[in-house]
Amino acid sequence: MKFQDYSFGRIQIDGTTYEHDVIVDHGHIRNRKKGPSKAFRDAYGHTPLSTAEDIPWQCRRLIIGTGANAALPVMPQVEREAHDRGVELVILPTAEAIALLNEADAGTNAILHLTC
Repeated sequence: MKFQDYSFGRIQIDGTTYEHDVIVDHGHIRNRKKGPSKAFRDAYGHTPLSTAEDIPWQCRRLIIGTGANAALPVMPQVEREAHDRGVELVILPTAEAIALLNEADAGTNAILHLTC
């Protein structure tokens, strides 16, 4: 997969432009459905990434892009779940996550927050 042209709220992956958070799961792109995490918004000031979401755990490494300003909170339960599953968890601002994804192998999945 080729990740390119990332800017606030927008990314191009393999020639297709996305204007919403995305999940990369074994080479397939889907929307991040953050509704299950909205219940935790007040505690974090922003809808966090929680284990209530459909996280693509079937991988060796999961890269989480936390946004242009690294504002996406990742709940501690996500970190514990990754550890328990033996998944290497990499949490970076989205621009850095994309650079890493462009060098990643097929055993890597991702969640990319595109805005803040």
